[in-house]
Amino acid sequence: MTEPRIIIVSNRLPVTVSHAGGSIDVKPSSGGLVTAMRAVVSDYHASWIGWTGTDGEVKREWLAPAAAGINCDLFPVVLTPEQVAKFYFGFSNEIIWPLFHDLQSSCNFDPSYWNTYVDVNETYADVVSEVAQPEDIIWVHDYHLALVASSLRRRGIRSRIAFFQHIPFPSLDIFSKLPWRKQVLEALLEHDLIGFQTPRDSRNFVQCCRALTTVKAARDGEAFYMHRPGQRSNVVTEPIGIDFEEFANHAASTGVLQETHLLRAALPGMRIVLGVDRLDYTKGIPERLRAFENLLENHPELHRTVVLVQIVVPSREDVPRYRALRVEIEQLVSRINGRFTHTGWVPIHFVYRSLERAQLVAHYRAADVALVTPLKDGMNLVAKEFCAAQVDCTGVLVLSEFAGAASQMKEALLVNPNDIQGVAESLHLALMLDPRERRRRMQRLRRTVRRENVHRWSESFLAQLQPYLTNRKLQPIGQPEDPDRLVIAV
Repeated sequence: MTEPRIIIVSNRLPVTVSHAGGSIDVKPSSGGLVTAMRAVVSDYHASWIGWTGTDGEVKREWLAPAAAGINCDLFPVVLTPEQVAKFYFGFSNEIIWPLFHDLQSSCNFDPSYWNTYVDVNETYADVVSEVAQPEDIIWVHDYHLALVASSLRRRGIRSRIAFFQHIPFPSLDIFSKLPWRKQVLEALLEHDLIGFQTPRDSRNFVQCCRALTTVKAARDGEAFYMHRPGQRSNVVTEPIGIDFEEFANHAASTGVLQETHLLRAALPGMRIVLGVDRLDYTKGIPERLRAFENLLENHPELHRTVVLVQIVVPSREDVPRYRALRVEIEQLVSRINGRFTHTGWVPIHFVYRSLERAQLVAHYRAADVALVTPLKDGMNLVAKEFCAAQVDCTGVLVLSEFAGAASQMKEALLVNPNDIQGVAESLHLALMLDPRERRRRMQRLRRTVRRENVHRWSESFLAQLQPYLTNRKLQPIGQPEDPDRLVIAV
């Protein structure tokens, strides 16, 4: 019997298609999901369904060279400009994104967004229906596509379907503000397996289901069994990782080492604090800049000895809030540099562009401290990439306690990103830490990142689909047949 195919379904394909001057340009996409899943497809016979980033015609043959490069069949989803506006920029980024990051005051609950969200999820389901075979495993990713499984079930598709949420899942009081809360939960429960980054996210989801649907929930350790008549869903916690070996080997390569020396030579005698973020209001960049300013105010002995290199990758530049965030960041950088700059020393080096992989890894190697302080984050792979690249074990990780990675990375200096003075003092501690303590902490962090890597994540997650039959009625071993006899989860 052949190995079942994995069909990845995500908002975006791992490539972006653009129409320029009558020609077609296909480039690799960026982002945490794409980076992680590229490592996963190397382990499986995989197909990938998603949008290409363009509103024009896209033919599969145009994607063939890129597909061959990642050993994965690519199937494009075509969206209209109106669908992109209301599904992606509207429902996904003006409702779900802020709501699930505890920023409900930023939500725009436009009813037309929901209608388009439903339509676009049906469009994705159309493509999945054309591609999937009964023995395939369909793996849906993230909040953009919460309704796809429900659409597939209505069409009679009984394949095993898994869902993984890469961003946080909010508590009941916050999730309840979503006007379509029950529809979203009922649709998610059509998946055989539902995965989250942290135990808190899993518990929040189960609590919402118990309060807002008729589902019954039982608990087994950190896993939950969600029962409705004739079907069952498993809810599990599986924190995503990175390809540690690939990252560490790249960091030790001659090219990256040379780039690291160049970075150090450009900042002679300086201790480098590094921030790397996509432009987003959840990343806490203004708060981080104010914390660095507080450090310089309260520790003048650090003047001319430390620099903050803040890299911001452009994102959603056509959205007014993101343009305003960029302006706020640039104004903060300008003001702080204006206050503290001395001849031969500029305290903040602001880089607003995407870096080549070798450049990024070299920055990780050159840094003395990584300052990773999102206001809230599903996981945050920058923290893990920094540790993987620290082959000399000399760096210190300062990490927000509200990043999903914090539950795994206890040897980091954990901070509340809203506590400006507290972050500043933790940064000071990181800079002053004894070299032996720095090494001890980083060695343990690297062991964690190596062990909890992306290959283990995908294998462990997908292995939990094995108990299922295509009729979705198989009861787990040791679980009672009657859902009414289940011990209700707390």
